[in-house]
Amino acid sequence: MKLHNYFRSSASYRVRIALNLKGLAYEYQAVHLTRGGGEQFTPSFRELNPLSVVPVLESDDARVTQSLAIIEYLDEVQPEPPLLPRGPAARARVRALALSIACELAPLNNLRVLGYLTRELGVTDQAKTEWYRHWVALGLAAFEAEIAEGPPGHFCHGDAPGLADCFLIPQLFNARRFDCDLSRYPRLLAIEQSCALLAAFRDAAPDRQPDADS
Repeated sequence: MKLHNYFRSSASYRVRIALNLKGLAYEYQAVHLTRGGGEQFTPSFRELNPLSVVPVLESDDARVTQSLAIIEYLDEVQPEPPLLPRGPAARARVRALALSIACELAPLNNLRVLGYLTRELGVTDQAKTEWYRHWVALGLAAFEAEIAEGPPGHFCHGDAPGLADCFLIPQLFNARRFDCDLSRYPRLLAIEQSCALLAAFRDAAPDRQPDADS
């Protein structure tokens, strides 16, 4: 398998965690999102993904875009260890947690949106940061509340890492880049500490990727 991704992309980070949890080897293909106007806009990459976003996973039988679709694909081709719990209610809960980040929080704070705010709309850097922090605070507060109502355990759903953890950890990483106050989310920070004990999460971190110094 080949993963087209960028070290600091939260969507790419999610997939790297999932690949590591599954113990799947892959070829790391760096796509620099800012160099030369963004390598994701080159004709060769547009052929892989017309949306010009990372990540893209290529395998022998598929080319998959969108981090959630990629992770669920990996869970189907490599069922162990599972990233979704058993039972329809539990699976729906975990998917909802992941989607709350993938659909409600992260899209408002990704590179394309932040760039549009400053370039096309003339928003100042300070206003851009306030925008980022506002949406992160709303999203993480909701996530914290959902965790409080779920089953006990060291991770987002019980005592095994899964799909929701793959989404939470990159979002916390991004929040720190913008100096967001995370002290209001003790449950999320406790989950983060549990994840940090696992090599699958540590090895997926942005600063450990081959393009981190680019």
